[in-house]
Amino acid sequence: MFTGIIETTGKVISVEKDKTNLRFGIASSFTKELSIGQSVSHNGVCLTVERIAAAGKKYFVTAVKETLTKSNLGLLKKGSIVNLERCLKINGRLDGHFVQGHVDCTATVNSIKKEKGSWEFEFKIQNPKSKIQNLVIEKGSICINGVSLTVVEVPSEGGDLGKATFSTAIIPHTFMHTNFSSMKKGGTVNIEFDILGKYIQKIITDR
Repeated sequence: MFTGIIETTGKVISVEKDKTNLRFGIASSFTKELSIGQSVSHNGVCLTVERIAAAGKKYFVTAVKETLTKSNLGLLKKGSIVNLERCLKINGRLDGHFVQGHVDCTATVNSIKKEKGSWEFEFKIQNPKSKIQNLVIEKGSICINGVSLTVVEVPSEGGDLGKATFSTAIIPHTFMHTNFSSMKKGGTVNIEFDILGKYIQKIITDR
């Protein structure tokens, strides 16, 4: 379980194909503090630390086919920057919201607008089959590339799911300390909807 509060960014130093999987080598500032079997969120995707090498300077994780299908990890290349967060401590403060590290789908960066003291990002859900009309609500929580954010506006709420868009506001601290600063229009991001919203939707749908 994570909070969506990014600790640091990491750099992809290697990408190795293993059948239908991809093994990533990551360099980060907290690598020396990691242990084998620990869970780390990479752009919002929970992956297990498999190996630590180079005297604690890099570690390795593997993304399976299912993860690559539902996330943007398959687009990562050597030199890519990823948002990193270690799992939540039970005695820690929950500064964001409950994040599982299980990506639901991806979205495209529709636009980036620089405001006075912040940035407004608009996203478009890529999977038209995702029942997201009740999962993305104004002032609700959403996780984008592992970052806990608040939805500012849902222009197409109730409309065509294939055209579902929403916007979020990014403060300078988040912009400078995550890979939001390197995002471009047309880029792909990982989306995890609020777990509470997903449970409520399932209960209502089953009824």
